[in-house]
Amino acid sequence: MRAAPTCPRCFGPLHGPSVWSSAYRCDTHGDVLPYQPPWPPTGTALAAMRKSAVVPVWLPWPLPAGWLVTGFAEVGDERTGARASVVALTGPSFTEGPADLLVIAEEPGIGLGAAFAGLDGPDPGEGFDSGPPNAKIGVLGHPTALWCVDGADDRAVYAGEALGNWLWTIAWPADAGCMIVLAELSLLDVRDHELDVPFGAFSPRLED
Repeated sequence: MRAAPTCPRCFGPLHGPSVWSSAYRCDTHGDVLPYQPPWPPTGTALAAMRKSAVVPVWLPWPLPAGWLVTGFAEVGDERTGARASVVALTGPSFTEGPADLLVIAEEPGIGLGAAFAGLDGPDPGEGFDSGPPNAKIGVLGHPTALWCVDGADDRAVYAGEALGNWLWTIAWPADAGCMIVLAELSLLDVRDHELDVPFGAFSPRLED
């Protein structure tokens, strides 16, 4: 049996639907869509994400050298479909040791990207994109702007917009963020592609 879903904005417990309401409710953030327990890094989990996701399921492809997919997560339920998707990856950093990366697509107001970024959320905040972009990555073959967002000190957070949804890339440790700037990542929506994805060990970042 999978664990209970949690709040996408604070990862706290939820009150489930009742005879009076079909919504999940957080004591702090009110009615929210549920953050479901993360999926392990398997082909079965990827197939489930492809089927349920209403938003893109972004995957850097080709993967940077030495990188592996280490899990998936989503916000929503059978009634709503997945209104936020997360792909976790782990690999070597440009400096020393391993690095972790989450690539998140979500509808505005969900708050999952902000929660992983260490923000009060639910979105990047007013004026985050007021200056020139700090990075550009490829999204379906098109250059897409990302701006650095001030999140928690131990991670690098970039946010932008793609196909009408928020796009977040969040990397640990903070200096791993240079990968987003320098590696020229190119994202595909795996809902539209059959890929031979290499999997690694499950990422604990998905259980933040």
